[in-house]
Amino acid sequence: MTSSTPGSTTGTGARAASDRNSLTVGADGPIVLHDVHFLEQMAHFNRERVPERSPHAKGSGAFGVLTVTEDVSQFTKAALFQKGTTTDLLVRFSTVAGEQGSPDTWRDVRGYAMKFYTSEGNYDIVGNNTPVFFLRDPIKFPHFIRSQKRLPDSGLRSAQMQWDFWTLNPESAHQVTYVMGRRGLPRTWRHMNGYGSHTYMWVNAAGEKFWVKYHFHTHQGLEFFTNEEAAAVAGEDADYHRRDLFDAIARGEHPSWRLSVQVMPYAEAADYRFNPFDLTKVWPHADYPLIPVGTYMLNRNPENFFAQIEQAAFSPGNTVPGTGLSPDKMLLGRAFAYADAQRNRIGTNFHQLPVNQPRDGVPVNTYMFDGQMAYHHSGAAAVYAPNSTGRPWSDETGPADNGWEADGELLRSAYSLHSEDDDFVQPGTLVREVWDDAQRAAAVAQVSGALRDVTGEVLDRALLYWRNIDADLGARIEKTVTGEA
Repeated sequence: MTSSTPGSTTGTGARAASDRNSLTVGADGPIVLHDVHFLEQMAHFNRERVPERSPHAKGSGAFGVLTVTEDVSQFTKAALFQKGTTTDLLVRFSTVAGEQGSPDTWRDVRGYAMKFYTSEGNYDIVGNNTPVFFLRDPIKFPHFIRSQKRLPDSGLRSAQMQWDFWTLNPESAHQVTYVMGRRGLPRTWRHMNGYGSHTYMWVNAAGEKFWVKYHFHTHQGLEFFTNEEAAAVAGEDADYHRRDLFDAIARGEHPSWRLSVQVMPYAEAADYRFNPFDLTKVWPHADYPLIPVGTYMLNRNPENFFAQIEQAAFSPGNTVPGTGLSPDKMLLGRAFAYADAQRNRIGTNFHQLPVNQPRDGVPVNTYMFDGQMAYHHSGAAAVYAPNSTGRPWSDETGPADNGWEADGELLRSAYSLHSEDDDFVQPGTLVREVWDDAQRAAAVAQVSGALRDVTGEVLDRALLYWRNIDADLGARIEKTVTGEA
């Protein structure tokens, strides 16, 4: 490949239409299946490393139970969210960028993946320890992860590469601000909040639709490492977070979290001041306050780490009646990519593994058959639908109860801007109105250190990036980096 190649191409050499915007129905509509470049990028990315996850390779988890204590039936008919219901669950915590052998205490976002073994099938929530993410279009995701991994020549991680990507994608500012603050170094997984991050859908028994965001607030209280503490622990015990969770549960100290949701009436999304489906944005609690749902507790360690944690497969595409997805492009991309990654990582029939099967008593009648490591089968029953042999098949027609409207020409575009959409408004609010003076001072030291090996125009962009987030904080960072402080 020569440097004169105009833009990027597909794997077959044809010109790629865009590496920034996936093909959607209108600016705010769903991604379409014939966006071949996006699907090729994601399918290849899912097979980029074998067999560890890419990303979220390093992590662990435990089993527990969700107990719903409040009545939210006005918002959802989902069985697991009905008052008094208890549901078994699996939670996996992880880092994002590090490989399997990397230290738990490196500064990073923490993955927060949940599988609920409900009476209606498995329901997965795949989020993080922050309510936002770096991107809002999934076609950028492989590029983002590669920028956080390793250089092609030296095999080393590179601050220059990271900041080059971040500053060329200012939508990352909100998440970068979180990561450079205290949230980037949780002391333990037990002392860390979790978020569904995306906007999901709930549907009640009357067919009314709502947009929801999930929040999981730790009952143990929030605790964080300093840079110095995290570095010391990384050198002493690379598996610190994994060990802490396992040992705490083994001692009978079962960590627990409070589940709350923010609920937005369906029609309010169209003209809400921020795009409510933009994964880089939060919904201010003043607009949509937290509604309590229940609590969950982790009370059982895995008996076999590989079988029950490493082979656990999560996907936000796993929904149950009363729940659904949203026009969040990142969520729609993940609904395909996560399951496809597991097909590559642990096999075509990953859903047949015990940890990924629905609970006993939930019938499975799938027309997916054969493939590597097929264990369950349908005997001599018909393998096609429709059929006249008596094997049931589905034929629901009409509007989907968890769907939404989309109308427009096929195009590659960023989201339509709402009245207050701006990449730097919410991170600036975080700095000025949520952080205190000590946190702002710590951020100056942290960001300045992270920019230590960044040079040239990338450094110039990084300094402007932080001035755009907050003028005062940016000026203090620039003075420290340039030695004027």
